[in-house]
Amino acid sequence: MLQQTTVATVGPRFQRFLARYPELAALAEAPWQDVAAEWAGLGYYARARNLHAAARQIQALGGFPETREGLAALPGIGPYTAAAIAAIAFNAPVVPLDGNVERVTARIFAVEEALPDAKPRLDALAQGFLADKAARARPGDFTQALFDLGAGICTPRKPACALCPWRKSCQAQKLGLTEALPRKAPKPERPTRHGVHFLLTDAQGQVWLRRRPSRGLLGGMLEIPGTAWREAGWAEAEALAQAPIAITWQPMAGEARHVFTHFALTMRLYHAQLPARRKRPEGEWLPPREAAQALPSVMRKLLILAGLAA
Repeated sequence: MLQQTTVATVGPRFQRFLARYPELAALAEAPWQDVAAEWAGLGYYARARNLHAAARQIQALGGFPETREGLAALPGIGPYTAAAIAAIAFNAPVVPLDGNVERVTARIFAVEEALPDAKPRLDALAQGFLADKAARARPGDFTQALFDLGAGICTPRKPACALCPWRKSCQAQKLGLTEALPRKAPKPERPTRHGVHFLLTDAQGQVWLRRRPSRGLLGGMLEIPGTAWREAGWAEAEALAQAPIAITWQPMAGEARHVFTHFALTMRLYHAQLPARRKRPEGEWLPPREAAQALPSVMRKLLILAGLAA
């Protein structure tokens, strides 16, 4: 568990920050290893790194930025999230472009260009809604109303056009294109990558784990050491040349599979037991049960393949 920082241990500026955002302060002060351990198994590990980095940046600023530009400068905050926070939390005059807003806008203006190429045009058209005096006066309320309109009335299938307050000005309804919009380009096929990993245990059955580099996929998380993940498969000799230590590795039957957002992964596994008199390589040595809790889900599948986790 992340430890709460006490007011007595920090300076005046941080005392004010701590009093206003106690949970954020605890996250900012926590070591990355503790944050990674709390997040293990949840997936989307870049989010944990960005949350941690953003908490520290907000701490350094003494509080949240209140503009879209300031929010977008925080790690992990993209254009949509920055606009949504700015509009809803700080009433800034901006319309966040999520899927609901894209759909409403594409239908109101009958935009037939396919997503994602249509995003810049849809964004410009959505910002134009703020030309309305009432919308500009209450952009946070307008944004949430627009979200609700897309979620409950202007739905992807069978929209309730008869209930829509904009039905008279909706160009898609006039042209009979309501359910055809927004158009979407076909999704490319998800590629498959391949990797080989090396499970080293000691005489007590503990598992050797090491921490991945701080940047990149699964950055800063624990792992069972292995090769890079690439599109070409790994021949045995080529994979063994990438083994983390020189020892006799034995292949294990089967393979583990995992699906990331942008690619599917297939992993083979080799196992070796460290001789009792040999020095253990640097890293973390954990019993299988603790290792399963500490590892991200993709790595936990390797323990399941080895019969060390359920």
